[in-house]
Amino acid sequence: MRLMPYGPRARSLLLVLLALPALSAAPALAAAPAPSAAHRHTATQISRFLTSFYGEHGPTPYDREYRVSQVLKDKQEAAPEADVLLCSQNRPLGVGIGPVTVAQSAGVGWATVTTRWAADATDTFTAYVRLDSLPIRLDDVICAG
Repeated sequence: MRLMPYGPRARSLLLVLLALPALSAAPALAAAPAPSAAHRHTATQISRFLTSFYGEHGPTPYDREYRVSQVLKDKQEAAPEADVLLCSQNRPLGVGIGPVTVAQSAGVGWATVTTRWAADATDTFTAYVRLDSLPIRLDDVICAG
């Protein structure tokens, strides 16, 4: 027993009509913004950024103005006697960036920064970058001691 003997044209029309709700939802899905995970920095990108940011002797005036978070600008304003980006009062003889750790769930990446001083003295601090910052910028610095 055949319930609905449709011809080829009627079957095609029926399939199109059944697909309409799915097709009408498709543009809304396509227009949805990409998830923020698509804009998350990798450990390699953070390492390159920190290496560029700190250079050999510390950040440039441009870096200090345009490549740091407002949190760090406020910290620097509150402590004018110190350089909060280098955890010091002077310019180092050299700067090295350690391996970067990325915590996706926390949305942050960080690395130990080592500064070299006269008489082979060194100091370390931790530099933090938010994974979703666009453009990438230094979010915070925590001094070691």
